Amino acid sequence: MKTGNPEPANHPSESPLIVFKGVTKVYGEGQGAVEALRGIDLIINEGEFLAVMGPSGSGKSTFLNILGCLDSPTAGSYRFKGVEVSGLTRNQRALLRRHYQGFVFQGFNLLNRTTALENVELPLVYRGAPTGERRARALQALETVGLGGWETHTPGELSGGQQQRVAIARAIVTGPAMLLADEPTGNLDTARSREIMELLIDLNRRGGITIVMITHERDMAAYARRTVLFMDGLVDSDEHNGRGTR
Repeated sequence: MKTGNPEPANHPSESPLIVFKGVTKVYGEGQGAVEALRGIDLIINEGEFLAVMGPSGSGKSTFLNILGCLDSPTAGSYRFKGVEVSGLTRNQRALLRRHYQGFVFQGFNLLNRTTALENVELPLVYRGAPTGERRARALQALETVGLGGWETHTPGELSGGQQQRVAIARAIVTGPAMLLADEPTGNLDTARSREIMELLIDLNRRGGITIVMITHERDMAAYARRTVLFMDGLVDSDEHNGRGTR
């Protein structure tokens, strides 16, 4: 992490990055149909840090999958940077993910026999970036998450918190507009969880990355500027946090 005097926070702009309007998602047919989302209206502006909460089956994971172009809505509109995502082909959605979104998961999802540097380089390999560029950008990403000097270590040689930092470095190495984090502290103890949340705050404030995070933990959600609660496939509440990252 960078040290020195803190820089001014990048507050969210009024420019919508994400617009959901009447988004529904139905799995199955007939009597076996399940409404995972029942008409979601939600705007996420550029530079926001949003926490999404809700009990199991509330629709938050379906929401994240649609947001990350891993699934498509049954009906309604999802616009990303003004583009109607539901109108894109599968390949176009894959390109959107590759160039504009980064993903962080509870289980880290690192390649066990691969060094931290090689794990972070992986998204750039898929983009066809030259070796020198990949190496330079991966080193910078590891430095950003506080792992400068750990480039040659494999996941088995790193703590859980360090593994999640590698995963975050991998997610940001492409310079995404948005970071999607699914229970990023779920496998960590309290101290490591706080470190990861402080890192996400830094990426949001200094880097201006829009962050959408799913969490079951209210103390983790409190780090975000805004918390949306899902219940039964609908947005039950949408509140700005008194503390947040402001």
